[in-house]
Amino acid sequence: MKEILYIEVPTPDIDAVRGWLQHKWQPQNFTRITTADGIRLQFTSQSDSELSIFVWQVQRTTYLKMFQWGETKIKGISQIQDSLVKEIRAAFPPTYPEPPEINLSQQSIFEALAEYYPQTVKYFQKFPNGEYDLNRVYWWEKRWRKGVSNPQQPKEVIFKTSSADSQPEQKSQKKYDLIYIGGALGVIHAAVMAQKGYRVLLIERLPFGRMNREWNISRDEFQSLINLGLFTPEDFENVIAAEYKDGFSKFFDAYNPPHLKAPVLYTPKVLNIAIDSEKLLQFCGEKLLQAGGEIWDETEFIRADISDQEVTVGLVNLKNKETQQARGRLLLDAMGTASPIAWQLNGERSFDSVCPTVGAVIEKGFTPEVWDEQYGDVLNSHGDISRGRQLIWELFPAGNGELTFYLFHYHQVHPENPGSLLEMYEDFFSILPEYRRCNMDELVWKKATFGYIPGHYSTSSSDRNVAFDRLLAIGDAASLQSPLIFTGFGSLVRNLDRLTSLLDAALKHDLLTAADLSQIRAYQSNISVTWLFSKGMMVPTNTILPPQRINSMLNTFFGLLAAQPPEVADTFIKDRTDWLTFTKLALIAARKNPALLWWIWQMAGTKDLLRWLGSYWAFSLDAVRKFLFGGWLPGWLNSQSWLEKQYPGTWLKLLSFSYQLKYSAGSKK
Repeated sequence: MKEILYIEVPTPDIDAVRGWLQHKWQPQNFTRITTADGIRLQFTSQSDSELSIFVWQVQRTTYLKMFQWGETKIKGISQIQDSLVKEIRAAFPPTYPEPPEINLSQQSIFEALAEYYPQTVKYFQKFPNGEYDLNRVYWWEKRWRKGVSNPQQPKEVIFKTSSADSQPEQKSQKKYDLIYIGGALGVIHAAVMAQKGYRVLLIERLPFGRMNREWNISRDEFQSLINLGLFTPEDFENVIAAEYKDGFSKFFDAYNPPHLKAPVLYTPKVLNIAIDSEKLLQFCGEKLLQAGGEIWDETEFIRADISDQEVTVGLVNLKNKETQQARGRLLLDAMGTASPIAWQLNGERSFDSVCPTVGAVIEKGFTPEVWDEQYGDVLNSHGDISRGRQLIWELFPAGNGELTFYLFHYHQVHPENPGSLLEMYEDFFSILPEYRRCNMDELVWKKATFGYIPGHYSTSSSDRNVAFDRLLAIGDAASLQSPLIFTGFGSLVRNLDRLTSLLDAALKHDLLTAADLSQIRAYQSNISVTWLFSKGMMVPTNTILPPQRINSMLNTFFGLLAAQPPEVADTFIKDRTDWLTFTKLALIAARKNPALLWWIWQMAGTKDLLRWLGSYWAFSLDAVRKFLFGGWLPGWLNSQSWLEKQYPGTWLKLLSFSYQLKYSAGSKK
């Protein structure tokens, strides 16, 4: 028996594919025999050899294999194979469904979506806030699609005005130093700045403290919040939901060649702390209020008018539909991927990639032999490419027997195929029993977790606009993420000391122009250089790859990490890798899998490969700069108080440069 062909047919309708094979496909010179899962082809001139073609379904898609039985080589087998692939591709091309247009004044979200997403509707009805959350999923997907489909025509929400055009300030109207739009990642930064004595206002569209994502981090990364004085060690323990013993990363390799199979990668100190996100937000909110800050929740951002003297923010109170206004020195955009400010600042390059992510917190229902709550799945795939996506699972203990699940994929931002949360949720509820054996109707559902997590392929520290006069983007709105674990929370926490120190310097000296604020960014060249890694995990739109391709690439790299000392994987995943380590791993990967670069070129294209060379050059240059300046520049700056007083602009640039050396070229702290 010899395998001839392995392909994916990108449809969940396996019956249609089987029927097409058995009744519609017409290869020549054979006797067709129908089987339960496909067909056998017997050739009259070669009685001792035949072809077996069968299909199966997993991950809501269909896979097909062709095997030859017998020793005699079948003449014309390559033509049969080519004919099958060509004709089945024409019969079952890639499709990218869109959510329907609905009218919620006439029906509930459940009634509107039941025909299109039956499993999603069924299980969202089991969540305590399921109707509200499903409305949020639908709203977020529609808003994301609108932005992706019209990348060159973003809605204008930022307007430059002269001081003379500004509305006169009312005596009773308070003026803030900082106005944050977005209360998830925004409240963490806002609380720190309020404790420094700044007048802070936080605007949140939802009821404050509600989160549709859970967060995981490690103890050494969270230490930055303790060092900044926002948390005490005791406070930190109070927001920990769970701490697991070890985390695993493993990718499906049943159909990989032997040299591209990989062992489990163990990372006991990566994402091993599950944070109670709502408790953390409430804690930061209380710290903000105690420091004199304010929170306006259920309030939507409409526009910002920016003059030389201040920024005026137009808002709508969603509870009473009344318009509101707030004035401040600086506006911070923490609205995440749905941010209209981010779309306006960067147009068609707002984001280069995205991870559509869905999941749930499950209170109970898993038997002990299915999963031990002392362990987590950091990254896991249980199958090959499914309908143009390599689906990846994450599983984290959440305390009290609860488990948090995520399902996501790395995705090219494309107008024809923006990426769908609703399709992902239908996958999630359909294939969860494939990933972890369970009876879906016995699970107790606590909370839905979902969102679009963006990525930007930076080739330099100035490659993305994160600032406008008196405006700065942070978190996911700034596309602040890590290519492997792809979340803005961890990246923001790791960079919080850097962002806080630079912003404090800018505010003290009123350095609030776009040029000044552009110095305040969490760019790291050692992260930038890894974007090609995430690019290699995306299936380009309207392209069908060999099903095992992405798992082969993942197993190549994670196999290398598993073979290294534990600290190598730890520093790499925590965005601390240095130039020498990265270069060494890249060379070993190329030697182990020479096809790797060719595969990435097929998926990324020549343009992106050239862009990546720019990223690698910037990374190399930062390594040289750190060697030349890293040992003495930070200490020298701390001793030059006269420089800050007399030349604050130069001081801010040098301080930003010092931080860039620390983070970009690899740092253990």
